[in-house]
Amino acid sequence: MIESDLVKRLQKGEEEAFRELVGDVYHEVVKIATGFLHNRADAEDIAQDVMVEVYRSIRKFRGDASLTTWIYRIAVNKSLNAIRKTKRQNLHADVIEISDKAVEHNPNQETQTENEERAKVLHKALDALPKNQRMAFVLAKYEDMSYQQIAAVMETSLSSIESLMHRAKKNLQKKLLNYYKKNVY
Repeated sequence: MIESDLVKRLQKGEEEAFRELVGDVYHEVVKIATGFLHNRADAEDIAQDVMVEVYRSIRKFRGDASLTTWIYRIAVNKSLNAIRKTKRQNLHADVIEISDKAVEHNPNQETQTENEERAKVLHKALDALPKNQRMAFVLAKYEDMSYQQIAAVMETSLSSIESLMHRAKKNLQKKLLNYYKKNVY
């Protein structure tokens, strides 16, 4: 279906058009949110919020970018807002979790624990990137978007995205190398 026709149907309030849209973009929105939040359940909550926002705001859609770019931008913003909110809420929970893990130890879970630790280290390094670097990296690696698509979502130039990706990779490499030098060697 041609996007302009879908937008017109959505703006008229056609429920079938909204179902089509959700079917087309929901999983992509979940992937974007997962890239930021590192948690599938939270990402699905964000995706639902995005779909509600799209439903409520479709009449305001101006067509400056493609419909999917507009939706991905909403997903990125909602994901970043969720990260900010979660960071404030989780400080106390993290302290409790660390103390609980110090008390419990199950040797059968060592491999799983090592894998979880590696994932946490990667996510921590990713979360420590500057916002625009993290956004570009997540869209490229988790959503498999081209640099041109990322430029549209982030409303910037292709050369800016190339630069952001280069710096993001260098920063991740440095953060991970520092971590492993301190903790493994």
